[in-house]
Amino acid sequence: MAGSQLTPASSPWWDRRNHADRRPLLAARMRIKQALRQHFEALGFTEVECASLQISPGNEAHLHAFATDKIGPDGACERLFLHTSPEFACKKLLAAGERRIFTFSQVYRNREQGALNVPEFTMLEWYRAEQSYDAVVRDCGDLLKCAAAAIDTRLFRFRGRHCDATAEPKRISVAEAFRQFAAIDILETLDAGGHPEQAALARAAVDAGIMIAENDSWGDIFSRVLTERIEPNLGIGYPVILDRYPRCEAALARAAADDPRVSERFELYVCGVEVANGFGELTDADEQRRRFEAEMALKQAIHGERYPIDEDFLAALRHMPQASGVALGFDRLVMLATAADNLRRVMWTPPAE
Repeated sequence: MAGSQLTPASSPWWDRRNHADRRPLLAARMRIKQALRQHFEALGFTEVECASLQISPGNEAHLHAFATDKIGPDGACERLFLHTSPEFACKKLLAAGERRIFTFSQVYRNREQGALNVPEFTMLEWYRAEQSYDAVVRDCGDLLKCAAAAIDTRLFRFRGRHCDATAEPKRISVAEAFRQFAAIDILETLDAGGHPEQAALARAAVDAGIMIAENDSWGDIFSRVLTERIEPNLGIGYPVILDRYPRCEAALARAAADDPRVSERFELYVCGVEVANGFGELTDADEQRRRFEAEMALKQAIHGERYPIDEDFLAALRHMPQASGVALGFDRLVMLATAADNLRRVMWTPPAE
């Protein structure tokens, strides 16, 4: 189903031959989207729509937003941002009284380019109020099966790798994965409260044969090990849930009840590709503010900029029930299901390069 690539790579997406070559993938996209909608609605979820323009695009150090200016009738200018996720808006809806919601949202991330990253894409997010983290983990496996059934396939593929989308996902902790694939005890590089110890991880990475730079932070080294040693081994043959991320790598997730060093955060992997990111949601507004401020201080130090904190979001968080939620890259899901080789092949109107 990946298409025959009859037209040159430089041919615009609107070229008739190029569009005809991609159209089976686009038709599959719409069947998958309809099936997922029906799946959520059958479970009693409400589909919601979230505004793209926000006071804050999110407060993660390495996420980059698109900014714009809102001009009022009096000529006054207010800086706004295109959201990098509908997460803040969805959580405000939970505070307002919604209990099970999902949304297909266009989201915008600057400095994104490549086969797996584009500056504008579709995010599927869903939230379950007053339900456990395990419930949304199970949702992920169900959605893979649903997407596969929608286009009558079983195997998802990406660049020579395959994954049985109907298989039950295997759950593995970040600590287990680091031990198995990198021979690193990641928990030994955290103190009792979950705070990272850069020198400890730097030594472990060097011992494992991983190149690091002198000024790499703990997070930089963690990401490099994850990218080079862990991710290529995940979701091969069957889906994998990479679970219990270190607390310092989970800005909006609550700490695990049994170990303050780790959090209720997971990622879903298929064919070595990260497809979804889920949380047991943090509802402590004071702790969330501390995390946002730390992330923005890091962003200022590295990138020379920071984004405002959405005070309205923090106010809503004080009224939000316990909840769990997931953000899933819908374009990535379709790409894997149709065996396409990049995201642009499965987007009706790919963003400008």
